[in-house]
Amino acid sequence: MIFGLFRRSPNKALVDKLHGEIMAGVRQPALYLDLGVPDTFEGRFEMLALHGALVIRRLKAMAEPAPDLAQELTDGIFRHLDATLREMGVGDITVPKRMKKHAQAFAGRAVAYGEALDRRDEGALMIALARNVYGDETRATEARTQALARYVENVAAHLEARKFEDFLQGVVGFPAPARTGA
Repeated sequence: MIFGLFRRSPNKALVDKLHGEIMAGVRQPALYLDLGVPDTFEGRFEMLALHGALVIRRLKAMAEPAPDLAQELTDGIFRHLDATLREMGVGDITVPKRMKKHAQAFAGRAVAYGEALDRRDEGALMIALARNVYGDETRATEARTQALARYVENVAAHLEARKFEDFLQGVVGFPAPARTGA
């Protein structure tokens, strides 16, 4: 996955545009203000893993060459994450260790969210979100966790309606999270 991190992508402009779309999803204020996602580096990483995994999941489900674009996007996400860590002042010796940790976390979350969505198991999705986003599985039944699970399901359905040509144009367009009133 990240071993091709520094190779030159023939679709770099497209990957950067898709990454920008993912980051627009990550930066939606309602995720932090209404759904209680921690507005920290870790909370932002969780939203990056969530949004990135959902886009990559959709691309992998499409016919060739979409899975190739999914891999390029994965590499691009980690290229940007590497740059972010360096901008934050993380040292050259520490960056590879942090990248390995983040790659493992990203992959684990992608599997957990994808399996829950594939089985249409909202309970499993809420537990995974509570564990990863809120740091406590016992929060799975809270209104914010339930609202975040509905948001994830809405995003997955939204992406399912997208055609490969939309991704080739760099268009993702995430729906807005619902307000919880919490």
